[in-house]
Amino acid sequence: MTDHSRITPRPNDPRLTRRVTGTDHTGAQTEISVVEERPLTIFLNSQEIVTAMTIGDYPDYLALGFLRNQGMLRADDTVTGVDFDEELETIVVRTERETSYEEKVKKKTRTSGCAVGTVFGDMMEGLEGLTLPPAELRTSWLYSLAKEINTTPSLYLEAGAIHGTVLCQQDQPLVYMEDVGRHNAVDKIAGWMFMHNAPAADKILYTTGRLTSEMVIKTALMGIPVLASRSGFTAWGVEIAQQVGLTLIGRLRGQRFVCLSGEERLIRDADPASVTDEGRKHRRKGAEA
Repeated sequence: MTDHSRITPRPNDPRLTRRVTGTDHTGAQTEISVVEERPLTIFLNSQEIVTAMTIGDYPDYLALGFLRNQGMLRADDTVTGVDFDEELETIVVRTERETSYEEKVKKKTRTSGCAVGTVFGDMMEGLEGLTLPPAELRTSWLYSLAKEINTTPSLYLEAGAIHGTVLCQQDQPLVYMEDVGRHNAVDKIAGWMFMHNAPAADKILYTTGRLTSEMVIKTALMGIPVLASRSGFTAWGVEIAQQVGLTLIGRLRGQRFVCLSGEERLIRDADPASVTDEGRKHRRKGAEA
């Protein structure tokens, strides 16, 4: 993986936030940054698939990743074009293969996620017979990743109200995406991997959001064997992770974490006592997702 492929957040991009004036708890005037939220309608060839609310960066990765994670874009598909119209707030992904997903689109259901998290009725079918690679996960990598990711300048630290997802290799963050919904952020990662034909077997996916069923399903379908988060778990997320053999790490803060699936991949090569514990205000005061 070359250095030029690394993607980090862009908290200073003026398109992604705006300054808003209000009053604080004392009645004094205050000005803060708030995250922008824009609709993006995704088409696959001539068919409208979904409208997602997004911060508006990397629309090509978001569209490709969403379609890939929903099983509408196959691994062997040849993409002939990705056309984004900022004025119309639409993006069209074109493939050599003719596609028709009318029935599949009708089966989409809302999920517990924020923004426009959707999962299609047959998405679980992709997990049947799925085997994730027997990768190793060193605790020293987890501690190093948590420290670097949590201190990287980001929209989360600038404005809050946003989720981050990071594609990592060993102790190195490679691609750090943010969006108003964690589903969008992980779809951007999937789109980047599809576009760059990046292998998944040696990767770790880190998210700031909850470890829900959809996050687990998407990670598994992407072929990534490890999913880690600062946040907690849902019971169905844990159940699916155990079913597919995904290593699931949650509540990763400072020297602490909990593994509820895939313990066999863990190599405990770091002494937790040597890691600085993370206080409740470790991240910038006032930044809340």
